[in-house]
Amino acid sequence: MSKPRIAFLGLGTMGSGMARRLLANGFPLTVFNRNVEKSKPFAAQGAQIARSPREVAAQSKVIISMLADDNASRTLWLGGTGALAAATIGTVCIECSTVTVNWVRELSTVASGRGCEFLDAPVTGSKTQAAAGELNFLVGGDAATLEKVRPVLAAMSKAIVHIGPTGSGSLLKLINNFVCGVQVASLAEAMAMIERSGLDRAKALEILANGAPGSPLVKAVSTRMTTPDFPPNFLLRLMAKDLGYAIQEGGKLSVELVTAKAALEDFQRAIGAGHGEKDIAAVVEPFRKS
Repeated sequence: MSKPRIAFLGLGTMGSGMARRLLANGFPLTVFNRNVEKSKPFAAQGAQIARSPREVAAQSKVIISMLADDNASRTLWLGGTGALAAATIGTVCIECSTVTVNWVRELSTVASGRGCEFLDAPVTGSKTQAAAGELNFLVGGDAATLEKVRPVLAAMSKAIVHIGPTGSGSLLKLINNFVCGVQVASLAEAMAMIERSGLDRAKALEILANGAPGSPLVKAVSTRMTTPDFPPNFLLRLMAKDLGYAIQEGGKLSVELVTAKAALEDFQRAIGAGHGEKDIAAVVEPFRKS
């Protein structure tokens, strides 16, 4: 059987790697990115370049988006030039962005009204995993719909987990990123203590990385915090956005995410200091300037 044409919206840090995995696995691909310069390399690799989300969706059986936030997602899916304006009946729409549960449910309703099927399928992993096709998909929606597009997701992943009904994947992703954000913020504060106290930084980080606190995230980010620059694996401003979304979702469940609020303050301070477009590891920098 021929592989379906895929429409891909968003070619940022994560989306570019995901789109290349689809091309490498032989899927016909049409891409759209608001900054057209990011689209041009994909033409040389065999992808079609669309001028609007509506155009990218017109001939596709599967539409995938990987965007920054609710507003970006809404803009590219809805409206006269949005992808859903041209999506045909039976198209599977997959929202991989880290967005709010309310928006996912609204988007699912609109997609269903157009005769499309919908999955929320955010991912865990960062730039390296996206490029290598080693992401983990957290899928919310109908299990039968997931089976229809499993080969598409498999091209970009090492694991695909059906979490539950629509919105389940997005909620778990926000919980995941809330825990990650708290770890990174606490690591930045610990780094400040280490550096200001005169402790041997390499030895101290080795103890933390290989002891009880040593999650894969702590190991990776502690190394990135010691480098002179912070090329993005995960944009700092997006972690701040995710923490804010997680706090909102916690509030709906009557759970006050106190640690998330404290971590968000650290990330907002770093954004205010001009580090929003850098890697999350740059959250340590304001502590070094104090």
